[in-house]
Amino acid sequence: MKFSPHAWAKLIYLRDRGTTEVGGFGITDPGQPRFVKDIVLVSQSCTEITVAFDDTAVADFFDDQIDAGRHPEQFARIWIHTHPGRSAEPSGVDHETFARVFGNCDWAVMFILARNGATYAELKRTGNPHSEPLSVGIDFRDEFAGSNQAVWEGEYLRCVQAAPMPPIWDLDLLPGDEPYLSEQWPWLPI
Repeated sequence: MKFSPHAWAKLIYLRDRGTTEVGGFGITDPGQPRFVKDIVLVSQSCTEITVAFDDTAVADFFDDQIDAGRHPEQFARIWIHTHPGRSAEPSGVDHETFARVFGNCDWAVMFILARNGATYAELKRTGNPHSEPLSVGIDFRDEFAGSNQAVWEGEYLRCVQAAPMPPIWDLDLLPGDEPYLSEQWPWLPI
């Protein structure tokens, strides 16, 4: 999968803006389903290890995208989120969310960018029980505008609400989540 320089710069800005995860949707053009030209946030509640999109905000986002003439393949197939730690590996919760939310799509991508620049991308297709790893790159072939941090800051402030971390014993962890958690809280045993 590839990102435009604009989308990549915005993603780095969003990743580094706060201490929580941040999630959004990749926007693509027809005929280029895995070329992310922009990233759009929706209202969300975030912690260091979770992102919860507001259901009404997602519905409004879908309506806005359809009104703009886009098809779901252009705005609802690439789930992008950040990890504030060093690991871009998806947690068990990430895998469960990807399967639950995108499992009925003919194809979908889960992309994660970690604080240190590590990336993870997988493509899941209907009928294939196994996902395909994707390489990640930035496409500099076309002209591109510079960053627009003032606009990105406004979008971040409108959409991202940091939530308090629940006590560790209240987290609904899946097997394999502990290494990711121990990165956030190094005093926890792995």
